[in-house]
Amino acid sequence: MRDGCVRIAVEAAGINFADMLIVQGRYQVKPPFPFIPGLEVAGTVIEAAPDVTRFRLGDRVMAIPGLGGLAEEVVCPADVAYDIDDQVDWAHAACFPIVYGTAYGSLLWRARLAPDETVLILGAAGGLGSAAVQVARAAGAKVIAAAAGADRLRKAESYGAHHAIDYATTDLKQEIRRLTNGRGVDVVVDPVGGDMFDLALRVVGWEGRIISVGFASGQIPQAPVNLLLVKNVTVIGFFWGEYRQRQPDRVRQAYRDMMSWWRDAKVRPDVTRVFDLAHAATALSLLGERRATGKFAVVT
Repeated sequence: MRDGCVRIAVEAAGINFADMLIVQGRYQVKPPFPFIPGLEVAGTVIEAAPDVTRFRLGDRVMAIPGLGGLAEEVVCPADVAYDIDDQVDWAHAACFPIVYGTAYGSLLWRARLAPDETVLILGAAGGLGSAAVQVARAAGAKVIAAAAGADRLRKAESYGAHHAIDYATTDLKQEIRRLTNGRGVDVVVDPVGGDMFDLALRVVGWEGRIISVGFASGQIPQAPVNLLLVKNVTVIGFFWGEYRQRQPDRVRQAYRDMMSWWRDAKVRPDVTRVFDLAHAATALSLLGERRATGKFAVVT
């Protein structure tokens, strides 16, 4: 066992858009072949290096190994494993670390979201969008969710959104103006990119913040600087993985905060489908086709 590491018997793994990008060679991290995908897991600690004191054998954890999660066991640094409550089931725990960590860090650390500010969540019925709706609501913000289709809007409302807008049938700009009395929103969370980023620029208010957390549309947007200048808008990038490496104690505290919210029923992953390990490739394919709401889990 490598120093500083734990071995986890994987009970479940979460499926993320980034998993699919890694497999396709389109992610910012390109591991050498062969590799096992799987960014996040939940399971039981079955071995720990002698220098690891945080965990004991039998501890229930969720972890972000980065690779190797779609397997029966995985070894990862103890610094990227986190305690979970006994009542949390494996599939939901496995689907928690990345999207909720991203939502929490982007909103509270980078955007410095304040209570009573108004937040627009794009792609609000997806895994990250649903987490962002819940985290923003738990932080005391007024939440506007944007998604395409009535079923997805109902999902977003079930996560706690105050308002839900179907951007496939509604003029998002006009509706945001109506809901905010012409001011625009304070913060936009954008996991979609492409045309949705362009819309975000037009609905964010003066001194607003746009958080770019992904490009599910497949299109990386270009920001017209003149619009940023006129409204004093800040565009913020957020990549969760760097915080795990650079500020592990801060990350650990964030998960403690969110576990408290989970106990209070303020946050909980929406696990919409569970696959067995033999069908993990199917889960990745469906996610890549943008046919998912909430989160997919794979159980061993």
